[in-house]
Amino acid sequence: MLSVFPTTCVTMPERLGETFMDVWTPFFILWIAVLPHVYMAPRNESFVLSTEAAMELNEIIDEQKVLNRSKRGWVWNQMFVLEEFSGPEPILVGRLHTDLDPGISRIKYILSGEGAGTIFVINDKTGDIHAMKRLDREEKAEYTLTAQAVDRDTNKPLEPPSEFIIKVQDINDNAPEFLNGPYHANVPEMSLVGTSVTKVTATDADDPVYGNSAKLVYSILEGQPYFSIDPHTAMIKTALSNMDREAREEYLVVIQAKDMGGHMGGLSGTTTVTVTLTDVNDNPPKFAMSQYQFVIPEDIDIGDPVGRVRANDRDIGDNAKSSFDIIDGDGRDVFEITTDPQTQEGVIRLRKPLDFESKKSYILKVEAVNTHIDPHFISGVPFKDTATVKITVEDADEPPVFSSPTYLLEVHENAAINGVIGQVTARDPDSMSSPIRFSIDRHTDLDRQFNINADDGKITLATALDRETTMWHNITVVATETRNHSQISRVPVAIKVLDVNDNAPEFATDYEAFLCENGKPGQIIQTVSAIDKDDPRNGHFFFYSLLPEMVNNPNFTIKNNEDNSLSILARHNGFNRLKQEVYLLPIIISDSGNPPMSSTSTLTIRVCGCSSDGVVQSCNAEAYVLPIGLSMGALIAILACIVLLLVIVVLFVTLRRHKNEPLIIKDDEDVRENIIRYDDEGGGEEDTEAFDIATLQNPDGINGYLPRKDIKPDFQFMPRQGHTSTPNGVDVDEFINVRLHEADNDPTAPPYDSIQIYGYEGRGSMAGSLSSLESSTSDSDQNFDYLSDWGPRFKRLGELYSVGESDRET
Repeated sequence: MLSVFPTTCVTMPERLGETFMDVWTPFFILWIAVLPHVYMAPRNESFVLSTEAAMELNEIIDEQKVLNRSKRGWVWNQMFVLEEFSGPEPILVGRLHTDLDPGISRIKYILSGEGAGTIFVINDKTGDIHAMKRLDREEKAEYTLTAQAVDRDTNKPLEPPSEFIIKVQDINDNAPEFLNGPYHANVPEMSLVGTSVTKVTATDADDPVYGNSAKLVYSILEGQPYFSIDPHTAMIKTALSNMDREAREEYLVVIQAKDMGGHMGGLSGTTTVTVTLTDVNDNPPKFAMSQYQFVIPEDIDIGDPVGRVRANDRDIGDNAKSSFDIIDGDGRDVFEITTDPQTQEGVIRLRKPLDFESKKSYILKVEAVNTHIDPHFISGVPFKDTATVKITVEDADEPPVFSSPTYLLEVHENAAINGVIGQVTARDPDSMSSPIRFSIDRHTDLDRQFNINADDGKITLATALDRETTMWHNITVVATETRNHSQISRVPVAIKVLDVNDNAPEFATDYEAFLCENGKPGQIIQTVSAIDKDDPRNGHFFFYSLLPEMVNNPNFTIKNNEDNSLSILARHNGFNRLKQEVYLLPIIISDSGNPPMSSTSTLTIRVCGCSSDGVVQSCNAEAYVLPIGLSMGALIAILACIVLLLVIVVLFVTLRRHKNEPLIIKDDEDVRENIIRYDDEGGGEEDTEAFDIATLQNPDGINGYLPRKDIKPDFQFMPRQGHTSTPNGVDVDEFINVRLHEADNDPTAPPYDSIQIYGYEGRGSMAGSLSSLESSTSDSDQNFDYLSDWGPRFKRLGELYSVGESDRET
């Protein structure tokens, strides 16, 4: 049997525990099984087992006998080695021995597994196992190895291999570490004692099970008396009440973690915790001054800022925000105060216009109140403050003030010219009281229908009014100070034109009535109505009547319908369009105005042929005399024949006209283009009668009247004198524009569009003009030798003209 003899120091409780459990386990099982059946005898008497207990005990003993088996030759125990152990020689971990070894060195011990041969080496003769290196439990806590005894000569295993464990025993060689440090934490200011701030955590790489190497205790090295820490949970709490952020905002706390339960010899590690006090609203706003004074001019615009007040608050963020209000004073209706969101200042603004002459100063009481109030501190001082604001108004030169912001004037449309239709008034609000002058802004009275007296503001009528054309006139009156013309005011004036009865009524439309030949007496031929451009207050009411000489009209009569309409009725039947096709019925229409207006409108009544049910079929007399046997279809056929005959005639004439033109184009005329021929031939350059070209030859001449020579004017016309061009300032564009203006305003010009070509080439050319229009002599009298002196560009032109001259000489 192989035995293991550990040689390193092992704690007795652990070793004894293993031996105790191996030896006494069956007895523990036996005792647990028998215990329920034991009867406790009285004192000084032995205990007695019941029959059932005795039987059970016998069964357990029998089972234990059955379970007993022959033990292996190997006896294995765990081996232990201290970490970080170092010495001059390798440390002996343990020894292997088998009872098969007769002591003649025939047994060879073999070691395999984790670290075999490198970390752990075995003496194959003695079975001693040595650790060759320093071991670190934090890197590897245990090693699993396999041992085997073989015959040294044959290497045959004497026993089967088996595993055993070498455990690295921990020592306190690692200090605690704060892996998440340094820490940052926040806690509200003025917190109560014991308020949790944050929790820190340290770790120790040593064995937490063996000994106290990893048992940590926390403490504060710096940060007292403000904070405390629980030694076991590492929870940091406040230890002092009423910590004020405004006094101190940040604290640095140093935390220590020590192993070995905090005892002497333990290792420690530290970290820092930065604790920041967050703000709470524990301070009220406070005005920088108890009284403010501002001076403003009286002409300041509504909404403009008057001044700013500031309330300081030691808090920050939302806790420092304040709202402002005017709670008292004689200017509560004149001024208002708002909060500037950027600067947190109270901005006083004007709500109503100021008047230095009526009030020169104002007193306001302004209050600042925190918008976010913490209920924990509301029982203390009030979170608001007040200040007094005095505003002084300075006099300024103000523009005139009209007595009314708008004016409404009414005038009848038949009002007399230069009659006064109304008046506007204005005054200077300043103490100097400058005189005022009135005027009308002519941009609002383009037709100049109204005038105004500059001194008293009376508005008069300049031209006649017509309500039916324009019912409303809107003008603007301007008031200006005579001492300072920059001070002006404007006021709108609306002028309503009132109606007078100056328009007579007339038919609403051009009526045309139709009367059937087979109509009956009393039949309504037409119903007419009238309109009136006037607009009486009580509405329109029209009267209809016939002319006095046609009151006893034998053919027609009228009936007033009492709704401003009129019905025309036939007096008899038997109307015949062959005898009279059209009847004209004059009707007098009168209104109810004062004075009444009337007009005569004529109603045209046509006699038509109608069907039996009164539907108009024809109103022409010619259609009535056609033969009875000619139907409408035959009539349409005749008209179609006439139209066809006309079309044939037009085609025939067109073909005859095109027949006179040649159908084959000659070779010399084959220009592959559409050529339009005109029979009128111009005179060419020799034709000087149609147009006077003297102006083109001399554009610097006087822009006088140049009569046309091709036609004779019907009357003498003197055109407007144009701008005389200076001799050295001729411009082509200006020259052509002047000629274009003369052509447009010439009454002798033809009514059709014409093209006028000007050959003026401008001034400044070294070559002058090449136009033949300037030639006062024939080509034979000119010498073109100078062209050769103009350079290579004119060389070819000079040769051509030289050839022409030589040909003429020959």
